[in-house]
Amino acid sequence: MTSQKKIAVILKGYPRLSETFIAQELLGLERAGFDLTLISMRRPTDTKRHPVHDEIRAPVHYLPEYLYQEPLRVIRGLIRSSRLPGFKAAFRAFLKDLRRDLTPNRFRRFGQAAVLCAEWPAGVDWLHAHFIHTPASVARYTSLMNGIPWTCSAHAKDIWTSPDWELEGKLSHSRWTVTCNQTGFDRLRELANGKNHVHLSYHGLDLDRFGPFAGAHSLRDGSDPDHPVTILSVGRAVDKKGYDVLLKALSLLPADLCWRFVHIGGGPNLGAMKELADKLGIAGRITWNGALDQQDVLDHYRRPDLFALACRITADGDRDGLPNVLVEASSQRLVCVSTNISGIPELLRDGENGFVVPPEDPKALAAALERLIRDPALRKRLGEAAEQRVRAEFDHHTSIRQLTTLFKTEWQAA
Repeated sequence: MTSQKKIAVILKGYPRLSETFIAQELLGLERAGFDLTLISMRRPTDTKRHPVHDEIRAPVHYLPEYLYQEPLRVIRGLIRSSRLPGFKAAFRAFLKDLRRDLTPNRFRRFGQAAVLCAEWPAGVDWLHAHFIHTPASVARYTSLMNGIPWTCSAHAKDIWTSPDWELEGKLSHSRWTVTCNQTGFDRLRELANGKNHVHLSYHGLDLDRFGPFAGAHSLRDGSDPDHPVTILSVGRAVDKKGYDVLLKALSLLPADLCWRFVHIGGGPNLGAMKELADKLGIAGRITWNGALDQQDVLDHYRRPDLFALACRITADGDRDGLPNVLVEASSQRLVCVSTNISGIPELLRDGENGFVVPPEDPKALAAALERLIRDPALRKRLGEAAEQRVRAEFDHHTSIRQLTTLFKTEWQAA
Protein backbone atom coordinates (compact mmCIF):
# COMPACT_ATOMS: atom_id res chain seq x y z
CA MET A 1 0.00 0.00 0.00
CA THR A 2 1.06 3.56 -0.66
CA SER A 3 -0.04 4.79 2.77
CA GLN A 4 1.06 3.67 6.20
CA LYS A 5 -2.06 4.94 8.00
CA LYS A 6 -3.27 2.75 10.84
CA ILE A 7 -6.98 2.24 11.40
CA ALA A 8 -8.87 1.80 14.66
CA VAL A 9 -12.07 -0.16 13.99
CA ILE A 10 -14.87 0.36 16.52
CA LEU A 11 -17.13 -2.67 17.00
CA LYS A 12 -20.12 -3.21 19.25
CA GLY A 13 -18.65 -6.51 20.45
CA TYR A 14 -15.79 -8.75 19.43
CA PRO A 15 -15.57 -11.57 18.66
CA ARG A 16 -19.16 -12.53 17.85
CA LEU A 17 -20.34 -15.75 16.21
CA SER A 18 -23.25 -13.94 14.55
CA GLU A 19 -20.98 -11.41 12.82
CA THR A 20 -18.80 -13.55 10.60
CA PHE A 21 -19.22 -11.01 7.81
CA ILE A 22 -17.36 -8.44 9.94
CA ALA A 23 -14.58 -10.85 10.90
CA GLN A 24 -14.22 -11.86 7.26
CA GLU A 25 -13.89 -8.18 6.27
CA LEU A 26 -11.32 -7.48 8.98
CA LEU A 27 -9.20 -10.41 7.82
CA GLY A 28 -9.56 -9.29 4.21
CA LEU A 29 -8.38 -5.78 5.06
CA GLU A 30 -5.38 -7.16 6.93
CA ARG A 31 -4.49 -9.32 3.95
CA ALA A 32 -4.81 -6.23 1.75
CA GLY A 33 -2.08 -4.58 3.85
CA PHE A 34 -4.04 -2.55 6.41
CA ASP A 35 -2.75 -2.22 9.97
CA LEU A 36 -5.78 -2.54 12.26
CA THR A 37 -6.51 -2.07 15.94
CA LEU A 38 -9.91 -3.31 17.11
CA ILE A 39 -11.91 -1.27 19.64
CA SER A 40 -14.74 -3.28 21.19
CA MET A 41 -17.52 -1.67 23.20
CA ARG A 42 -18.40 -5.02 24.79
CA ARG A 43 -16.51 -8.10 25.85
CA PRO A 44 -17.41 -11.39 24.14
CA THR A 45 -20.30 -13.47 25.44
CA ASP A 46 -20.09 -16.39 22.98
CA THR A 47 -18.33 -19.47 24.29
CA LYS A 48 -17.01 -20.41 20.83
CA ARG A 49 -14.97 -18.65 18.16
CA HIS A 50 -14.88 -19.02 14.40
CA PRO A 51 -11.55 -20.06 12.83
CA VAL A 52 -11.45 -16.67 11.08
CA HIS A 53 -11.15 -14.93 14.46
CA ASP A 54 -7.92 -16.78 15.16
CA GLU A 55 -6.49 -15.64 11.84
CA ILE A 56 -7.00 -11.92 12.55
CA ARG A 57 -3.79 -10.45 13.97
CA ALA A 58 -5.11 -7.06 15.13
CA PRO A 59 -4.93 -6.35 18.87
CA VAL A 60 -8.25 -5.80 20.66
CA HIS A 61 -8.83 -2.89 23.07
CA TYR A 62 -11.98 -3.15 25.23
CA LEU A 63 -13.81 -0.03 26.36
CA PRO A 64 -15.81 0.00 29.62
CA GLU A 65 -19.14 -1.54 28.67
CA TYR A 66 -20.94 0.23 31.52
CA LEU A 67 -19.40 3.38 32.93
CA TYR A 68 -20.26 2.59 36.55
CA GLN A 69 -18.24 -0.64 36.36
CA GLU A 70 -14.94 1.24 35.82
CA PRO A 71 -15.48 4.71 37.36
CA LEU A 72 -11.81 5.60 37.82
CA ARG A 73 -11.03 4.73 34.23
CA VAL A 74 -13.94 6.87 33.03
CA ILE A 75 -12.94 9.81 35.24
CA ARG A 76 -9.35 9.63 33.98
CA GLY A 77 -10.68 9.48 30.43
CA LEU A 78 -12.85 12.56 30.89
CA ILE A 79 -10.04 14.55 32.52
CA ARG A 80 -7.51 13.70 29.82
CA SER A 81 -9.88 14.13 26.89
CA SER A 82 -11.11 17.47 28.29
CA ARG A 83 -7.67 18.87 27.44
CA LEU A 84 -8.13 18.09 23.74
CA PRO A 85 -8.91 21.05 21.44
CA GLY A 86 -12.11 19.43 20.17
CA PHE A 87 -13.58 18.41 23.53
CA LYS A 88 -15.91 21.43 23.75
CA ALA A 89 -17.27 20.77 20.26
CA ALA A 90 -17.83 17.11 21.16
CA PHE A 91 -19.56 18.06 24.40
CA ARG A 92 -21.85 20.50 22.55
CA ALA A 93 -22.75 17.74 20.06
CA PHE A 94 -23.40 15.38 22.97
CA LEU A 95 -25.72 17.88 24.69
CA LYS A 96 -27.60 18.45 21.44
CA ASP A 97 -28.05 14.71 21.02
CA LEU A 98 -28.99 14.31 24.69
CA ARG A 99 -31.90 16.73 24.32
CA ARG A 100 -33.35 14.37 21.72
CA ASP A 101 -32.26 11.14 23.37
CA LEU A 102 -32.19 11.44 27.16
CA THR A 103 -31.05 7.88 27.87
CA PRO A 104 -28.23 6.16 29.79
CA ASN A 105 -27.02 4.88 26.44
CA ARG A 106 -26.22 8.43 25.32
CA PHE A 107 -24.08 9.10 28.41
CA ARG A 108 -22.36 5.73 27.92
CA ARG A 109 -21.29 6.51 24.37
CA PHE A 110 -19.81 9.88 25.33
CA GLY A 111 -17.96 8.30 28.25
CA GLN A 112 -16.62 5.53 26.01
CA ALA A 113 -15.41 8.12 23.53
CA ALA A 114 -13.59 10.00 26.29
CA VAL A 115 -11.88 6.79 27.44
CA LEU A 116 -10.94 5.94 23.86
CA CYS A 117 -9.36 9.38 23.35
CA ALA A 118 -7.45 9.10 26.61
CA GLU A 119 -6.20 5.61 25.72
CA TRP A 120 -5.71 6.27 22.01
CA PRO A 121 -3.63 3.50 20.37
CA ALA A 122 -0.18 4.67 19.31
CA GLY A 123 0.21 5.50 15.64
CA VAL A 124 -3.48 5.20 14.73
CA ASP A 125 -4.66 8.05 12.52
CA TRP A 126 -7.99 6.86 11.12
CA LEU A 127 -11.20 5.64 12.70
CA HIS A 128 -13.76 3.27 11.19
CA ALA A 129 -17.06 2.22 12.82
CA HIS A 130 -18.92 -0.99 12.08
CA PHE A 131 -22.62 -0.13 12.48
CA ILE A 132 -24.00 3.39 12.24
CA HIS A 133 -25.85 3.32 15.57
CA THR A 134 -23.87 3.05 18.83
CA PRO A 135 -20.36 2.38 17.41
CA ALA A 136 -20.76 5.38 15.11
CA SER A 137 -21.85 7.51 18.07
CA VAL A 138 -18.59 6.69 19.85
CA ALA A 139 -16.68 7.29 16.61
CA ARG A 140 -18.29 10.69 16.04
CA TYR A 141 -17.67 11.96 19.58
CA THR A 142 -14.11 10.62 19.44
CA SER A 143 -13.44 12.28 16.12
CA LEU A 144 -14.76 15.61 17.36
CA MET A 145 -12.51 15.38 20.43
CA ASN A 146 -9.23 14.31 18.86
CA GLY A 147 -9.68 15.41 15.24
CA ILE A 148 -9.12 11.93 13.77
CA PRO A 149 -11.22 11.46 10.60
CA TRP A 150 -13.76 8.64 10.62
CA THR A 151 -15.70 6.46 8.22
CA CYS A 152 -18.48 3.94 8.71
CA SER A 153 -19.96 0.62 7.58
CA ALA A 154 -23.75 0.51 8.06
CA HIS A 155 -25.71 -2.73 7.87
CA ALA A 156 -29.39 -3.24 8.71
CA LYS A 157 -30.70 -2.89 12.27
CA ASP A 158 -28.47 0.12 12.80
CA ILE A 159 -29.97 1.88 9.77
CA TRP A 160 -33.61 1.09 10.39
CA THR A 161 -33.80 1.58 14.16
CA SER A 162 -31.92 4.91 14.19
CA PRO A 163 -33.91 8.16 13.91
CA ASP A 164 -33.41 10.30 10.84
CA TRP A 165 -31.88 13.19 12.80
CA GLU A 166 -29.16 10.96 14.17
CA LEU A 167 -28.33 9.38 10.83
CA GLU A 168 -28.21 12.80 9.18
CA GLY A 169 -25.76 14.07 11.78
CA LYS A 170 -23.44 11.11 11.42
CA LEU A 171 -23.59 11.14 7.63
CA SER A 172 -22.72 14.84 7.56
CA HIS A 173 -19.68 14.27 9.76
CA SER A 174 -18.25 10.98 8.41
CA ARG A 175 -15.87 11.03 5.44
CA TRP A 176 -17.79 8.18 3.77
CA THR A 177 -20.24 5.41 4.63
CA VAL A 178 -20.78 2.04 2.99
CA THR A 179 -23.76 -0.26 3.33
CA CYS A 180 -24.42 -3.79 2.17
CA ASN A 181 -27.87 -3.71 0.53
CA GLN A 182 -29.82 -1.53 -1.86
CA THR A 183 -32.67 -0.58 0.49
CA GLY A 184 -30.27 0.60 3.18
CA PHE A 185 -28.23 2.43 0.56
CA ASP A 186 -31.33 4.24 -0.73
CA ARG A 187 -32.28 5.42 2.77
CA LEU A 188 -28.79 6.66 3.62
CA ARG A 189 -28.39 8.43 0.30
CA GLU A 190 -31.68 10.23 0.91
CA LEU A 191 -30.54 11.33 4.37
CA ALA A 192 -27.10 12.43 3.15
CA ASN A 193 -28.64 15.66 1.82
CA GLY A 194 -26.87 15.58 -1.52
CA LYS A 195 -23.47 14.61 -0.14
CA ASN A 196 -22.26 11.93 -2.54
CA HIS A 197 -20.34 9.83 -0.05
CA VAL A 198 -22.62 6.83 0.58
CA HIS A 199 -21.60 3.66 -1.26
CA LEU A 200 -23.14 0.23 -1.86
CA SER A 201 -20.79 -2.67 -1.17
CA TYR A 202 -22.05 -6.23 -0.72
CA HIS A 203 -20.14 -8.18 1.91
CA GLY A 204 -19.86 -11.20 -0.32
CA LEU A 205 -18.37 -14.47 0.82
CA ASP A 206 -14.84 -15.78 1.23
CA LEU A 207 -15.18 -18.37 -1.51
CA ASP A 208 -11.84 -19.91 -0.57
CA ARG A 209 -13.34 -20.78 2.80
CA PHE A 210 -16.67 -21.80 1.26
CA GLY A 211 -15.35 -23.90 -1.61
CA PRO A 212 -17.64 -25.82 -3.97
CA PHE A 213 -19.48 -28.81 -2.54
CA ALA A 214 -18.08 -31.87 -4.31
CA GLY A 215 -20.94 -34.13 -3.24
CA ALA A 216 -24.62 -34.10 -4.08
CA HIS A 217 -27.73 -33.20 -2.13
CA SER A 218 -30.25 -36.01 -1.84
CA LEU A 219 -33.15 -36.86 -4.14
CA ARG A 220 -35.53 -37.42 -1.23
CA ASP A 221 -39.09 -36.32 -1.93
CA GLY A 222 -40.73 -36.57 1.48
CA SER A 223 -42.49 -39.86 0.78
CA ASP A 224 -40.24 -42.17 2.84
CA PRO A 225 -40.52 -41.99 6.66
CA ASP A 226 -37.07 -43.55 6.95
CA HIS A 227 -35.49 -40.84 4.77
CA PRO A 228 -37.24 -37.53 5.52
CA VAL A 229 -36.35 -34.34 3.69
CA THR A 230 -34.17 -32.14 5.91
CA ILE A 231 -34.82 -28.40 6.18
CA LEU A 232 -32.01 -26.30 7.67
CA SER A 233 -32.05 -22.80 9.13
CA VAL A 234 -29.12 -20.87 10.60
CA GLY A 235 -29.78 -17.74 12.60
CA ARG A 236 -30.10 -16.26 16.06
CA ALA A 237 -33.45 -16.74 17.75
CA VAL A 238 -34.52 -13.09 17.58
CA ASP A 239 -37.75 -11.51 16.36
CA LYS A 240 -36.48 -10.32 12.99
CA LYS A 241 -35.58 -13.85 11.90
CA GLY A 242 -39.27 -14.84 11.95
CA TYR A 243 -38.82 -18.29 13.43
CA ASP A 244 -42.36 -18.29 14.80
CA VAL A 245 -43.59 -17.87 11.21
CA LEU A 246 -41.31 -20.67 10.00
CA LEU A 247 -42.47 -23.05 12.72
CA LYS A 248 -46.10 -22.30 11.91
CA ALA A 249 -45.37 -22.95 8.22
CA LEU A 250 -43.82 -26.30 9.08
CA SER A 251 -46.90 -27.23 11.08
CA LEU A 252 -49.05 -26.51 8.00
CA LEU A 253 -47.23 -29.02 5.78
CA PRO A 254 -49.41 -31.93 4.67
CA ALA A 255 -49.48 -34.94 6.98
CA ASP A 256 -48.17 -37.25 4.26
CA LEU A 257 -44.87 -35.36 3.96
CA CYS A 258 -41.86 -36.73 5.83
CA TRP A 259 -39.51 -33.97 6.94
CA ARG A 260 -37.12 -32.86 9.68
CA PHE A 261 -36.07 -29.38 10.69
CA VAL A 262 -32.55 -28.52 11.91
CA HIS A 263 -31.80 -25.18 13.57
CA ILE A 264 -28.36 -23.71 14.27
CA GLY A 265 -28.02 -20.66 16.48
CA GLY A 266 -28.49 -19.27 19.96
CA GLY A 267 -30.45 -16.21 20.93
CA PRO A 268 -32.94 -14.94 23.52
CA ASN A 269 -36.03 -16.44 21.84
CA LEU A 270 -34.72 -20.00 21.71
CA GLY A 271 -36.80 -21.15 24.67
CA ALA A 272 -39.95 -19.60 23.21
CA MET A 273 -39.24 -21.30 19.88
CA LYS A 274 -39.03 -24.69 21.55
CA GLU A 275 -42.26 -24.04 23.44
CA LEU A 276 -44.01 -23.04 20.20
CA ALA A 277 -42.76 -26.15 18.41
CA ASP A 278 -44.16 -28.27 21.23
CA LYS A 279 -47.49 -26.41 21.10
CA LEU A 280 -47.69 -26.93 17.32
CA GLY A 281 -47.00 -30.64 17.71
CA ILE A 282 -43.80 -30.66 15.66
CA ALA A 283 -41.15 -30.73 18.40
CA GLY A 284 -40.32 -34.37 17.68
CA ARG A 285 -39.23 -33.47 14.15
CA ILE A 286 -36.78 -30.74 15.19
CA THR A 287 -33.10 -30.77 16.13
CA TRP A 288 -31.79 -27.72 18.02
CA ASN A 289 -28.02 -27.44 17.66
CA GLY A 290 -27.33 -24.12 19.36
CA ALA A 291 -24.48 -21.90 18.18
CA LEU A 292 -21.75 -23.58 16.11
CA ASP A 293 -18.50 -22.34 14.61
CA GLN A 294 -18.16 -21.61 10.92
CA GLN A 295 -16.56 -24.92 9.97
CA ASP A 296 -19.37 -26.89 11.62
CA VAL A 297 -21.97 -24.69 9.94
CA LEU A 298 -20.33 -25.30 6.55
CA ASP A 299 -20.58 -29.04 7.16
CA HIS A 300 -24.29 -28.67 7.95
CA TYR A 301 -24.94 -26.75 4.71
CA ARG A 302 -23.83 -29.87 2.83
CA ARG A 303 -26.17 -32.31 4.57
CA PRO A 304 -29.76 -31.04 4.18
CA ASP A 305 -32.10 -30.67 1.22
CA LEU A 306 -33.18 -27.05 1.51
CA PHE A 307 -32.67 -23.91 3.61
CA ALA A 308 -35.37 -21.65 5.07
CA LEU A 309 -35.32 -18.23 6.75
CA ALA A 310 -38.53 -16.25 7.38
CA CYS A 311 -37.08 -12.74 7.82
CA ARG A 312 -39.44 -9.96 8.86
CA ILE A 313 -39.58 -6.28 9.79
CA THR A 314 -40.23 -5.93 13.52
CA ALA A 315 -42.40 -3.32 15.23
CA ASP A 316 -39.39 -1.08 15.97
CA GLY A 317 -38.21 -1.25 12.34
CA ASP A 318 -35.44 -3.80 12.90
CA ARG A 319 -34.72 -6.10 9.96
CA ASP A 320 -31.98 -8.00 8.23
CA GLY A 321 -30.06 -6.48 5.33
CA LEU A 322 -28.91 -9.41 3.24
CA PRO A 323 -28.39 -12.31 5.67
CA ASN A 324 -24.98 -13.82 5.09
CA VAL A 325 -26.34 -17.31 5.82
CA LEU A 326 -28.37 -17.17 2.59
CA VAL A 327 -25.19 -16.45 0.64
CA GLU A 328 -23.35 -19.22 2.49
CA ALA A 329 -26.10 -21.79 1.91
CA SER A 330 -26.37 -20.84 -1.76
CA SER A 331 -22.62 -21.30 -2.19
CA GLN A 332 -23.13 -24.99 -1.33
CA ARG A 333 -25.89 -25.51 -3.94
CA LEU A 334 -28.49 -25.54 -1.18
CA VAL A 335 -31.75 -24.05 -2.43
CA CYS A 336 -33.11 -21.29 -0.17
CA VAL A 337 -36.61 -20.09 0.71
CA SER A 338 -36.88 -16.66 2.32
CA THR A 339 -38.92 -13.45 2.28
CA ASN A 340 -38.95 -10.39 0.05
CA ILE A 341 -37.60 -7.82 2.52
CA SER A 342 -34.47 -5.66 2.42
CA GLY A 343 -31.63 -7.08 0.30
CA ILE A 344 -32.87 -10.67 0.06
CA PRO A 345 -34.35 -10.23 -3.45
CA GLU A 346 -30.94 -8.86 -4.50
CA LEU A 347 -29.64 -12.41 -4.04
CA LEU A 348 -32.67 -14.66 -4.49
CA ARG A 349 -34.82 -14.34 -7.61
CA ASP A 350 -38.09 -16.12 -7.10
CA GLY A 351 -38.30 -19.27 -9.21
CA GLU A 352 -34.85 -18.69 -10.73
CA ASN A 353 -32.41 -19.49 -7.93
CA GLY A 354 -34.66 -19.88 -4.90
CA PHE A 355 -38.12 -19.02 -3.61
CA VAL A 356 -39.12 -15.66 -2.15
CA VAL A 357 -42.43 -15.24 -0.30
CA PRO A 358 -44.08 -12.36 1.59
CA PRO A 359 -43.13 -11.98 5.26
CA GLU A 360 -45.60 -12.88 7.99
CA ASP A 361 -47.29 -15.45 5.70
CA PRO A 362 -46.99 -19.03 7.01
CA LYS A 363 -49.30 -20.38 4.31
CA ALA A 364 -47.19 -18.98 1.46
CA LEU A 365 -44.02 -20.23 3.13
CA ALA A 366 -45.54 -23.68 3.67
CA ALA A 367 -46.56 -23.85 -0.01
CA ALA A 368 -43.00 -23.02 -1.11
CA LEU A 369 -41.54 -25.58 1.27
CA GLU A 370 -43.97 -28.27 0.13
CA ARG A 371 -43.16 -27.67 -3.53
CA LEU A 372 -39.43 -28.01 -2.90
CA ILE A 373 -39.83 -31.03 -0.64
CA ARG A 374 -41.81 -32.92 -3.29
CA ASP A 375 -39.58 -31.94 -6.23
CA PRO A 376 -35.88 -32.86 -5.83
CA ALA A 377 -35.19 -31.99 -9.48
CA LEU A 378 -36.42 -28.44 -8.84
CA ARG A 379 -34.22 -28.22 -5.74
CA LYS A 380 -31.23 -29.29 -7.81
CA ARG A 381 -31.89 -26.77 -10.59
CA LEU A 382 -32.46 -23.81 -8.26
CA GLY A 383 -29.54 -24.76 -6.02
CA GLU A 384 -27.15 -24.88 -8.97
CA ALA A 385 -28.38 -21.48 -10.17
CA ALA A 386 -27.95 -20.05 -6.67
CA GLU A 387 -24.36 -21.24 -6.44
CA GLN A 388 -23.53 -19.83 -9.86
CA ARG A 389 -24.89 -16.42 -8.85
CA VAL A 390 -22.94 -16.35 -5.58
CA ARG A 391 -19.65 -17.35 -7.19
CA ALA A 392 -20.11 -14.82 -10.00
CA GLU A 393 -21.38 -11.81 -8.02
CA PHE A 394 -20.80 -12.25 -4.28
CA ASP A 395 -17.06 -12.78 -3.90
CA HIS A 396 -15.92 -10.82 -0.83
CA HIS A 397 -12.67 -9.85 -2.55
CA THR A 398 -14.77 -7.39 -4.58
CA SER A 399 -15.87 -5.67 -1.36
CA ILE A 400 -12.31 -5.56 -0.04
CA ARG A 401 -11.15 -3.92 -3.28
CA GLN A 402 -13.95 -1.35 -2.97
CA LEU A 403 -13.01 -0.53 0.62
CA THR A 404 -9.33 -0.31 -0.25
CA THR A 405 -10.12 2.19 -2.99
CA LEU A 406 -12.34 4.24 -0.68
CA PHE A 407 -9.72 4.41 2.05
CA LYS A 408 -6.90 5.32 -0.34
CA THR A 409 -8.96 7.95 -2.15
CA GLU A 410 -10.06 9.59 1.09
CA TRP A 411 -6.57 9.53 2.57
CA GLN A 412 -5.20 11.26 -0.51
CA ALA A 413 -7.95 13.89 -0.29
CA ALA A 414 -7.34 14.39 3.43
